[in-house]
Amino acid sequence: MTTINTPHYPVYFNDKVYAGLSALVQPAKYSMAILIADSNTSQHCLPTLLGAFATEVPIEIIEIEAGEQNKTIETCTQVWEALAEIGADRKSIIINVGGGMVTDLGGFIAATFKRGIDFVNVPTSLLGMVDASIGGKTGVDLGSLKNQVGVITNPKAVFIDTTYLQTLPQQEMRSGLAEMLKHGLIADRGYWNNFTDLESLTSDDLDVLIHRSVDIKNEIVSQDPLEKGLRKVLNFGHTLGHAIESYCLENEEMPFLLHGEAIAIGMILEAFISTEQGLLQPEEYREIKTVISSLFQAVSFSANDIGPITKLLTHDKKNEYGEVHFVLLEAIGRPVYGKKADKNLIYKAFEDYSKQY
Repeated sequence: MTTINTPHYPVYFNDKVYAGLSALVQPAKYSMAILIADSNTSQHCLPTLLGAFATEVPIEIIEIEAGEQNKTIETCTQVWEALAEIGADRKSIIINVGGGMVTDLGGFIAATFKRGIDFVNVPTSLLGMVDASIGGKTGVDLGSLKNQVGVITNPKAVFIDTTYLQTLPQQEMRSGLAEMLKHGLIADRGYWNNFTDLESLTSDDLDVLIHRSVDIKNEIVSQDPLEKGLRKVLNFGHTLGHAIESYCLENEEMPFLLHGEAIAIGMILEAFISTEQGLLQPEEYREIKTVISSLFQAVSFSANDIGPITKLLTHDKKNEYGEVHFVLLEAIGRPVYGKKADKNLIYKAFEDYSKQY
């Protein structure tokens, strides 16, 4: 697959990954390479990377605990202390090896250690490949509130080796698939159509779809790197999805949801709101609901759940002047941002969501 050159860094794929990484991390540029991996990628992915990555730069490995619950400032503090202990300096480079949690957190650590050192991302999950590692967003959660602390800082490069996906459980693959569905819904009707018949897709097809997903995100981010306007469309499904994800994280009675599983629910809800506001045609809403529902397991929400979820909307990063803003759809492939929805409509969306089951 061809390399995608963003305005700030290249994205390498498969056969170009390790040659590109080795060419970048050279003694003339860097004093030390620090690999940050979680307890899963340390076991399943680091051996492959270390076997293919040729460099004379000294390598150190810092392992963190896996799971979104560890994407915290406390974990950052532990890693900052470890970096100081091993003697990392401003000529060090951090290589983040993992899913979205690792690339978000590792990028934030790099952006803030000694006021900023270089980093690259080697995403190992589908979510990381198509979304989290692209675009320069870094950060950590604040309790159960998603991505409340962070900065936008670009990596030196992103290296996508899709063979790492062989280590993923199906639940993690579905989580990443949600972001790919989103890219179709906000940018490319033809791309979305690929997901209406997943059974016919091969691994080669998946590689092509991953490449196109990265391309879609790059096209949007390149036009609005600091999320002043257009880039907000990448948050379709995320206003309600993040609130649902946070609510489930802090309530033991609710099922644990991966990011993409929560976003899938959010996309159905926000597509319904789009239809109720006269933006999206009902038949397109039914199509969205049918496709997403066929891929993701149902979650049951009671009236007692919906109230606290709507309260969490006040923490959404798109909010302005205390008002909750949504990304909605005018059609599949045509989003609109800065829209509002009252509480009654949100309750109605949850009611309609439950009807599919």
